[in-house]
Amino acid sequence: MRAIWKGAIAFGLVNVPVKVYSATEDHDISLHQVHNADGGRIRYQRRCEVCSKVIDYSDIEKAYEDGGRTVVLSKEELKSIPAENSHEIEVVQFVPSEQLEPMMFEKSYYLEPDSKSPKAYVLLRRALEDTDRVAIVQFALREKTRLGALRIKDEVLVLQSLLWPDEVREASFPALDESVRISAQEREMSAALVESMAADFEPEHFTDDYQVQLQKLIEAKLEKGDSLDTDETFGAEAGEGGKGEVIDLMEALKRSLDRKRGGGSAAAAGDGADGEDESESDEADDAGTEGSAKGSAGKAPAKPAAKPAGTRTAAAKSPAAKSTTAKSAAAKSATAKSSTAKSTAAKPAAKASTTRARKGA
Repeated sequence: MRAIWKGAIAFGLVNVPVKVYSATEDHDISLHQVHNADGGRIRYQRRCEVCSKVIDYSDIEKAYEDGGRTVVLSKEELKSIPAENSHEIEVVQFVPSEQLEPMMFEKSYYLEPDSKSPKAYVLLRRALEDTDRVAIVQFALREKTRLGALRIKDEVLVLQSLLWPDEVREASFPALDESVRISAQEREMSAALVESMAADFEPEHFTDDYQVQLQKLIEAKLEKGDSLDTDETFGAEAGEGGKGEVIDLMEALKRSLDRKRGGGSAAAAGDGADGEDESESDEADDAGTEGSAKGSAGKAPAKPAAKPAGTRTAAAKSPAAKSTTAKSAAAKSATAKSSTAKSTAAKPAAKASTTRARKGA
């Protein structure tokens, strides 16, 4: 396991340095989205609505909108909030465990001693054991001040983050306000049913049937050969380290060789048409986040029949090229107009000369 955070439990005048680890993990089979027509990966881009560019994660800030005005908060400003800089898990009170509403439990963390001597850690653990109570604590983690419960599991201190009271919704169902009559016989029969199914809870005896059946479905499709080459599912906008980067490198090398060998105007035109790529990367999150993605602003749509899968499309011509083309078109238009005007002016003169020649004859 890798520690996600370091801090210290403030237990009166006792300071208990600890490392914090996620106590749970997700074992669900990871699935991604693809286009049903060709199996190509579906990727999501962080695109700016003002400049239409794909933005790197490092260039993204957070903001709050209020009454038509947006307040942008930089990473430095958020880190300057005192609570965010605190690495203290403050014990505020000790309560009976039965007073904690299970609905308030959010996420669990293991705490490991982070000092040469674990004496202070063991002392706090013994205090919880001897009094049979749970410590209510306050701490800050990932830009949020949190409420938590500190208890013991297998000789290890466990920190469970709790929802704030206003985050738990109240249940109000009018149907339950109606008076319902239940007979004594119905109650006895329901109690007998409960008793017949009574047992000690052993979680290892339960399995996630959906994941088991999903795995069998995947294995069956693999055995039948009903699958795609993974590299072929990566398109021109492949993520960092994906197939797209390899194709780009090979294409660049090929064009460089063509240029050195005098590959002709087609190769030169191809080089001039390439746009700039803007890559982005994601930072890891403890829940597992979506992977990195790449994108290019201003690219022309790819023609399916023109290039093999995974080849990047040529970007639109540069502004300079557009300007040169526009000037050339304007010059041609001016020349054409001048020729037309001269031709029109010459026609009356030709007619007059022909008339004089006939009279003289």
